[in-house]
Amino acid sequence: MAREDSPYLTIAADLERRIKDGEWPAGGKLPHRVDLARHYEVTRTTIDNAVGVLEGKGLAWALPRRGTVIRYGMTRQRRPRGNLVKRNSAGDERGYSFPSASGTEVWRHHVTPTSGEAPLDDPRLARFLGVPEGTPVFRRHRVTGPATEPPFQISDSWIHPDVAAAVPEVATTQSGPVSSWLYYVETKGGHWPLSWMEWHRARLPSTEEAGELEIPLSVPVLEIVRVGRSGSTGKPVEVTMQVIPSDRVETVQVLERDESAQASWPDDTTDAN
Repeated sequence: MAREDSPYLTIAADLERRIKDGEWPAGGKLPHRVDLARHYEVTRTTIDNAVGVLEGKGLAWALPRRGTVIRYGMTRQRRPRGNLVKRNSAGDERGYSFPSASGTEVWRHHVTPTSGEAPLDDPRLARFLGVPEGTPVFRRHRVTGPATEPPFQISDSWIHPDVAAAVPEVATTQSGPVSSWLYYVETKGGHWPLSWMEWHRARLPSTEEAGELEIPLSVPVLEIVRVGRSGSTGKPVEVTMQVIPSDRVETVQVLERDESAQASWPDDTTDAN
């Protein structure tokens, strides 16, 4: 039983019971907060605090412009992220499957993909791509994930202007995976074999990112920036930034022994005599 000076805890407990009893289905929404405040005869602030308790328990998410969505009962698969790049065998697209994706599963677009030339204003990404900040760069924006799951990731990809000019086929793969770009870059541009390096960091999403991923602003995301380098020149040809909700992915890293740690430990026992 909640303390009398904490009515929001009592309300949160009642809402939790009602959610688990199936009054609101997974993916459904709680009533508007003003209606909840009227029902429980409390202030809107008290309801806000009660919903905060539900969010903390993972039972519901308050989403920008969508209301409070029931998360309880939703299947959100956690995908171990390794370090293997595989040939893509899903569908008719030639290319690769990068970590987090499966080479045999088909993903769908959760929003209409966009592509076209745009200035690369992010100084960090411009540095990775090897162009001055503000350079017009061919860019694609996609929000994708497995067909049976909520949006899994936002993917923004930029291709170096020199490569885009030399390999116009990249503009014909607007809706396919970025790996289709790389197929043309390697085969038509003479940059085979590409190599990749990734930078990972955790941060909070922007308002736009939270809306596209259908998560609250309070849920951290994993940002992965992948830089693809030419096998012939060693220079960057493309940069892709992926943004993934933190509860949807795990990173897996195999640790290797340095040369200094290869030998077994010496016997430290000494003769007491």
